[in-house]
Amino acid sequence: MVRTRVGLSLSLLLACLAAGALAASVLADTPPPPVPTVPADTTTTPALTIPEGVTLGSVPVGGLAQDAAVQVVSQWFARPIALRLESTTITVTPELLGTTVPADTAVAKALTVPPNTVLGLRAGVDKALVQAFVAKLAVRFDRKPVDSRLLLRNFKPLVTASVPGRRIEQGSVVLALSDELMNGTRTAIALAAKALPPKVTEKSIGPVIVIRRASNLLTLYNGMRTVRRFAVATGQTVYPTPLGRFEIVVKWKNPWWYPPADPWAKGEKPTPPGPSNPLGTRWMGLSAPGVGIHGTNNESSIGYSVSHGCIRMHVADSEWLFDHVQIGTPVFIVAA
Repeated sequence: MVRTRVGLSLSLLLACLAAGALAASVLADTPPPPVPTVPADTTTTPALTIPEGVTLGSVPVGGLAQDAAVQVVSQWFARPIALRLESTTITVTPELLGTTVPADTAVAKALTVPPNTVLGLRAGVDKALVQAFVAKLAVRFDRKPVDSRLLLRNFKPLVTASVPGRRIEQGSVVLALSDELMNGTRTAIALAAKALPPKVTEKSIGPVIVIRRASNLLTLYNGMRTVRRFAVATGQTVYPTPLGRFEIVVKWKNPWWYPPADPWAKGEKPTPPGPSNPLGTRWMGLSAPGVGIHGTNNESSIGYSVSHGCIRMHVADSEWLFDHVQIGTPVFIVAA
C-alpha cells in the first residue's frame, strides 16, 4: 500500500515536470505582442507676415515674410551715396562709413503693428569715419586762390589771369552725408564749397608806368590798357636813370628841393616851392634811392637825357600824372 502511494506520487511529479517543460517550449516559440507607435506630427507653423501697408522708414514691407523684410531693409540702407562737385561725382558705400541698421529689431516690431502703419527707422553712423571721409574730400578739392601777376613783355605790361580758390564746407557736408546715411535717402549731395577770391585780379592791378629810357618816353597803363603817353627827360650818361622794376613810395605836392650829396650839387642850397624849384610842383618818389618822377623848371630839357637820374616831366603833365597814380603804383624802367 505504501509502495503504491509512493509510485503514484512519483508518477504525478514526473507528469508535472513534463507539462512545465512543454509550456516553456510553447512560450519560447510565441512572438511578443507588437508595441503600439505614436504617429509623427506633420503639421508646420506658418511663416509670420507683416501686415499689409506697413512702411519701415521709407521702405514698404507690408505683406513680406520676416526674413524677406529684413533683407529688403538691409539692402535699402546699403545703397551707395553720390556726392557731386561741378562735373565730378564721388560715390561711397555706407559700409565704409560704419553704418549699422537694426533691421531685425525693426522688422520684429513691424510684425506686431496694425496694417498701414508707418514706422520710423534710423541707421547708426560712425561720425568719426564720416568726418575723416569728408576731410579727404577737402584735401582733394580745396584749392588756394591764385593772384594775377604783373609782368613786362615787349616793353608792355602783361597781367596773368587770376584764379579763384575754394574751400569745402566740411561741417555742412558731414551733416548732409550723415542725414542720408541715417534716413536711407539717396539724393545726390552737392558738396558745399566757399569761393575764395584772389587778392589781386586783372581789374585790380590798376595803374602801371613804363619808362623807356633811351626813347625818353613815359607811358601810363591801366592794367594792360594804354591810358596816356608823355615825353620825359631821363638821366645823362654819367648819372643814368636806373633800370628795373620799382614802385612809387611817396607823393608830395609843392615839394622842397634839397641838394643831394653829389659833386654836381656842391654849393647848392635848398629851394622852397616856387617857379625856380627844380622839381616843379609835384614829386613822385620811387623805391630806387634818390630817384623820382617830377616836374621841372627847365621845360626845354624834356625829350633829352640830361637829368641826374630822375625822370622830368612838363609841369602840367606831372600834375596830371600825380592825380592818376598812387603809392604802390609799379614803375618799370627799361633801356629801350
